[in-house]
Amino acid sequence: MTSNDFPSLSTPAGPVPPSSQHWNPQRGSQMPFHRYRPAHDRVEVPIAGRTWPDKTLEHAPLWVPVDLRDGNQALAQPMDPARKRKMFDLFLAMGFKEIEVGYPSASQIDFDFVRQIASEGAVPDDVSIVVFTAARTDLIERTYDSIAGLRNVVVHMYTATAPAWREVVLQRSRSELLDLIVAAGRDVLRGVDRCPGANIRFEFSPEVFNLTEPSYVLEVCNTMTALWDASPDRPVIHNLPATVEFATPNVYADQIEHMHRNLDRRDSVILSIHPHNDRGTGVAAAELAVLAGAQRVEGCLFGNGERTGNVDLVTLALNVFSQGIDPMVDFSDIDEIRRTVEFVNQLDVPERHPYAGSLVYTAFSGTHQDAIKKGLAHHERTRSATWNVPYLPIDPHDVGRSYEAVIRVNSQSGKGGVAYLLETERGLQLPRRLQVELSRIVQSESEATGGEISADRIGGVFEAEFVDRTAPVQLLDWEVFEGAAQPHRVTAVLGLDGVETKVAGEGTGPLDAFASALGMAGFDVEILDYSEHALTSGQDSRAAAYVECRYAGRTRWGVGISTSVLTASVQAIVSALNRAVSGSSAEPG
Repeated sequence: MTSNDFPSLSTPAGPVPPSSQHWNPQRGSQMPFHRYRPAHDRVEVPIAGRTWPDKTLEHAPLWVPVDLRDGNQALAQPMDPARKRKMFDLFLAMGFKEIEVGYPSASQIDFDFVRQIASEGAVPDDVSIVVFTAARTDLIERTYDSIAGLRNVVVHMYTATAPAWREVVLQRSRSELLDLIVAAGRDVLRGVDRCPGANIRFEFSPEVFNLTEPSYVLEVCNTMTALWDASPDRPVIHNLPATVEFATPNVYADQIEHMHRNLDRRDSVILSIHPHNDRGTGVAAAELAVLAGAQRVEGCLFGNGERTGNVDLVTLALNVFSQGIDPMVDFSDIDEIRRTVEFVNQLDVPERHPYAGSLVYTAFSGTHQDAIKKGLAHHERTRSATWNVPYLPIDPHDVGRSYEAVIRVNSQSGKGGVAYLLETERGLQLPRRLQVELSRIVQSESEATGGEISADRIGGVFEAEFVDRTAPVQLLDWEVFEGAAQPHRVTAVLGLDGVETKVAGEGTGPLDAFASALGMAGFDVEILDYSEHALTSGQDSRAAAYVECRYAGRTRWGVGISTSVLTASVQAIVSALNRAVSGSSAEPG
């Protein structure tokens, strides 16, 4: 394939910038980068002496899943009531205590769902339901209609405040928009009278906070704090969305710290964030924002949402877990969580999704496999309570995964991966040089098929190549005689090209005597290495024997498996001899 195969692309051909180093020959492209403004030209971030870079995470924030509202609005096929309920029940099972359930004034399905969980008593006493509404009187009234009978409710009102939204979409000045927000805030306040006995709290989102002038967003939020009379025992939530991510995560952290420092009645305000992922840095932005003072995080399981999605609560919470901090929600069965969310959203979770993808605890690379194999063995041997295995940031068992899929083999894999699979699947503990010899054969097999090779297939290759090699030399019968003061003596009947041949030999041990017997048939075999171990326990336990032999200048391994260690050892010698005689494709280790 050449550059001519991509006629729609224009290879950068401009001059090399004068500021470039000699090792960087990149040339100017024809991309219209001049149409876009850098972040600091779009919004001022008036902060000095920032403190968040020196902070460390000490505890999990309050997690608020918004899959049932924000995530649902981004689905090509929005959830029906049954899917909504399945997701809601998953949130309860995982331990979420504040759940945004819908936009009841904008959708009859959302309205009916809120009524359903209210009428069925489906909400535990310690769980708060969040309902979303725009800043409009009729929509606020409709929202209150939906929550009748619920015990703990957060009424979440939003209005876009950034200049482009303010001037182009809403066509209001700063003061006019503030008047609209205050009027709607009074409607929210009055609505409490319609729900006697309920614990109703308030949340305000200045949508597109991250592109709103800091002075204006502070004015709006502080006005709402006063209007709703926030207090420590009845705090107001100010939720600050990065509705369209436009800057590096440190800019969002600076914006959050500015609000954290300057909000009125700070001890009466819950500072919440709602990052999106347009730049692919939503998780990083959320983590830095928590260091900067955020106490509450809105997001979706696996990051579903408009465009590139909302921030991913699975990744965020398990990042917290990986730092030795209780995430305060339960991910101990990550596959069931993933399956439920895939069913509800009708979207697949990518195989490489952090912590939850089907391949994230899987290594194909040979060097990675070798390190993981040794790390797992060390962990098992030391029985340490602290997890410290190379390439695995958390123990797969902690999220309900087994070690079975940790190592999978393709053409990039090495001896460690192949040996790990044989050990975990069949209990075989291959000597290191045998691992090398087998890995070359498996790699050739994988390259020939062009993809991954399964554990079953590896086992089949192993047996065919190392265990079941019965030609050209067949062992038809054999017997060993052992004397207290005499050398061991072996007699054997071999099948050579269909002809039975009787041989005998003596040696210091039974294997040495058997090698001597083979010499009578013209096979001068030298035993170089030997090991064996039990495969099972009990009266009918089986053993595996591994023998490395040299014959006619070729060094090969053979393997025997039998209920008798001695029988397994003799079988291994015959297998190694047959591999050497036939010139097996594997080169010596």
